[in-house]
Amino acid sequence: MNFLRRSRSLALVACSMVAAGGSVAADIDVTSLAWMAGCWSAEQGEAGTGEHWLRPAGGTMLGVSRTVKNGKTVAFEFMQLRHDAGGKLVLIALPSGQQQTTFTAVASERNSVTFENPSHDFPQKVIYRLQPGGKLTARIEGMRGGKLRGIDFPMQRAACAEAAL
Repeated sequence: MNFLRRSRSLALVACSMVAAGGSVAADIDVTSLAWMAGCWSAEQGEAGTGEHWLRPAGGTMLGVSRTVKNGKTVAFEFMQLRHDAGGKLVLIALPSGQQQTTFTAVASERNSVTFENPSHDFPQKVIYRLQPGGKLTARIEGMRGGKLRGIDFPMQRAACAEAAL
């Protein structure tokens, strides 16, 4: 009985997302994330800190990020958006010095997308949101040390030459 109630609730949430312009995971296509393409400079970082996403082509979007502190690169990440063998859109992240991790798209709206991997240590969720005024926020969330944590990475659209990526 409880299972049926939960199933109905999940179905209602999925239907309301679609009605509100959102998509459930099976409907998300890499081309719908073209709004992420371009160069993005970190609002709170040194020059050269930010992300660069290539436009969708060949069923993928490729991205790279770099963090600069005191004039030196201290972190970087290679990212890929593509469909896995089951047809689901995934974010594959390869951060500097760490193992590759795959996050599956679970929700998408006109200017946002959410990826999850509940079995990953931290983060378990990656969210990208296009904000008004040419801003992009990347957010990571998850449990760390028994507490829910979240970190925002606010970025501003930049000419790729200015972003130095």
